[in-house]
Amino acid sequence: MIVIGIILLVIGYVASLTILWTIGIILIVIGVVLWILGSVGRQVGGRRHYW
Repeated sequence: MIVIGIILLVIGYVASLTILWTIGIILIVIGVVLWILGSVGRQVGGRRHYW
């Protein structure tokens, strides 16, 4: 999710599309939250680890 968010940020910046920029930021934030929850040992979606 984080990688897809970064890709969308770059595409949105190059193409000057604010919707891609916004979606990229949202995906990065969700990916970081899931990563932190998974790394502290909390189950995310029934899994003990999120990648």
